[in-house]
Amino acid sequence: MNDTPGWASPGSAPSDDQEAGVPRPSEPVDGSGPAGNWSSTQPPAGQWSPPSSSAPRPGTPPPYPGWGVPPQGPGWGRPPAAAKPGVIPLRPLGVGEILDGAVSTMRAHWRTVLGITLTVSVIAQTANLLVQKYLLPESPSIDRNATGSEALRQAADSLRSDLLNAAPPLLISMLATIFTTAVLTVVISRSVLGRPVTLSDAWAEARPRLLPLLGLTSLLALMAAAIMTAGILPGFLIGDTAGVGLAFLGLLAAGVVFLWLLVRFCLASPALMLERQSITASMRRSAKLVRGAWWRTFGILALTWLLTLIVTLVIGVPFGLIALAVDDGGLSAFLTGEATDFGWPFLIVSAIGDVVIATITYPLSAGVMALLYVDQRIRREALDLDLARAAGLPGYDDNRS
Repeated sequence: MNDTPGWASPGSAPSDDQEAGVPRPSEPVDGSGPAGNWSSTQPPAGQWSPPSSSAPRPGTPPPYPGWGVPPQGPGWGRPPAAAKPGVIPLRPLGVGEILDGAVSTMRAHWRTVLGITLTVSVIAQTANLLVQKYLLPESPSIDRNATGSEALRQAADSLRSDLLNAAPPLLISMLATIFTTAVLTVVISRSVLGRPVTLSDAWAEARPRLLPLLGLTSLLALMAAAIMTAGILPGFLIGDTAGVGLAFLGLLAAGVVFLWLLVRFCLASPALMLERQSITASMRRSAKLVRGAWWRTFGILALTWLLTLIVTLVIGVPFGLIALAVDDGGLSAFLTGEATDFGWPFLIVSAIGDVVIATITYPLSAGVMALLYVDQRIRREALDLDLARAAGLPGYDDNRS
C-alpha cells in the first residue's frame, strides 16, 4: 500500500541476497584504544572458580523460601503474545492461521468482500451464459466404432473443439479473477493493519494496478500454454500409437514444469499490487520469497485448492441436479447418457450455482495468496516490525537503526 511503509519493497532485505549487518563488540585494547576502560592488568588464567563451600548440596533446601524455585504464574517461561492489530498476529504464521485470516477478512469486511465478489460473479456468469448459448459451436460427433487413423482424427477434432469452446469461459474467468484479486488484495492488506476499508476506497487503490495485473496474468497464461504445447506437440506430429504415448509422457513432463513455475510465481500478484512493482520485478520478487519454501508453499496452495474443490462440489452438485430436473428432458438424457441441448432453465440454474461458488471461493483464494505473501516477508524480512509501526502500535517508533 502506498500509505503504509510496511508494504514497500525493502532495499536490503535478506531475500534480496544481501546479508543484514549485525554489530559486534569491538576487541578490548589498551587505554589508548576505543575501549580504554579495560584494565591493562588482568587476573591470571585459572584463578577464578566458584566457592564450593557456599554451593548447596544436592537435595538441600534453599536457605530462604522461594530461592532456587522457578517463577510461577501465567506468562512466566513463555514468549509474549504477538501483537494482533488486525486479522492475523504479527509473527510467522501457521497454515491454520493463514486460512483463518482469510476467513476473518471475509467476516470483518463482508460488505466490501460481498460487494466486489457478487458483482463480478454475476457479470462473469451472465457473459458465460450468453457465450454458451449463442456463440459456442456444437461439438463434432464421434463415431464410437471408428479405429486407426480415423479414430485419431476424430479425437483430435474433438480436442480442438473442446479447447475452442473452453477459451471464452477461461478468458472471462481470468478477467473476473483479476478484478477480484486486485480489490481483495487491498482489502486484506488493510485488514492486516486493522484498518477499515470501503469498496470505493479499495477500488480507487486497486484500479491503477489492473493493467499491470492483466499483463502479469496474461504472461503466466502464455507461459503455461507454451509449456503444455511443447510437451504434447511432438506426439501429435508423429500421429500413430507411439505418438499417443509420447504425447502422454510429454504432457506429464509439461505438467510437472508448469506446477513448479506456478508455485514459484504464485506471490507475484501480491507483490505487484502491494509493492507497486513492474511485471518482471514482481515475478523475481515472488521467486525470491518462495526460494527455500517451495514445498511449504505448495502444501498451503494444495490445501486451498482442496478446500475450493470441496466447496465447489458441495454447492455445485445440488445446483446441477436441480438444473437437470427443471430442464425438459435433461435428467432423463443425463441418466441414459444421451447427448442433449440444454435449455435456458438448465443454464440459468447452473449460473446461479456458479455465482454462489465464486462468491465464496474468490475471497478464500485471494486471501490465502495475500497472507502467504505477508507470512513469507515476515519470515525473511521482519515485515512484522514495519506493520506494527504502520498500525501505530505502542512501543514501536519510526526510528530504524
